[in-house]
Amino acid sequence: MKRIFLAASALGALSLVSPALGADLAAYTKAPALAAPGYDWSGFYAGAFGGGGYGNHNVNSALGPNTPFANYAANYSSQGGVAGGEAGYNWQSGRVVLGIEADGFWSDIKGDDAAAVNAGNFAVTSVDATELRWGGSLRARGGLAVDRLLLFFTGGWAFGDLLHTSTDAAGAIDQFTSHRNGLAAGGGIAYALTDNLIGKLEYRYYDFGRYTRAAPLNAALPYTVDSTYSVVTVGLDFKWGGSVVAKY
Repeated sequence: MKRIFLAASALGALSLVSPALGADLAAYTKAPALAAPGYDWSGFYAGAFGGGGYGNHNVNSALGPNTPFANYAANYSSQGGVAGGEAGYNWQSGRVVLGIEADGFWSDIKGDDAAAVNAGNFAVTSVDATELRWGGSLRARGGLAVDRLLLFFTGGWAFGDLLHTSTDAAGAIDQFTSHRNGLAAGGGIAYALTDNLIGKLEYRYYDFGRYTRAAPLNAALPYTVDSTYSVVTVGLDFKWGGSVVAKY
């Protein structure tokens, strides 16, 4: 009988203490869901682009500058479209994205100084015209990624095929092609539309330096031409694979 009494007393005490102990225990909650990983820009990609460009051309000869403050005897601009393709590789570490890209393009950027020469704005009497027919580049890229958004800059070596035509006052034509090496630099913004498709808007500046025509086949004086271009394009790339180097 004594044992039964002691057991009943113990159970009663336990029932009084258990609510207090329960109040001290933290309520059960689910573990928070893991945050979705950010977009990974690492991997190979290839795509196409198109847009338009503007060229600036300075002609110099023995006639000297057009005005005391000019750096040319004649100047003219060119305009037209571009289209091409590209391929490259990106590697991402944290938010920093580094890569390399090669591209080739067709161009219809062309123009001349006929209106200015005919108006007597320059001392030269020959009309000069330049057409950028095709080109390409091999560049390094670097940028900052914010998930699917990438702001980038780029720079490196460029080449171009320029067709130049000089027409003297008598109508005689001197035409030749100059294959130029130069520099390309620019930047842009890219956005991953899906895990594999990337759209981008890009500006690029090309400097193809100076080419010299020492012995024109018409009555024009020997001359040089400096050519630079500004090009804006939109493009679509397809990306595959991931980083081949561990990310830190």
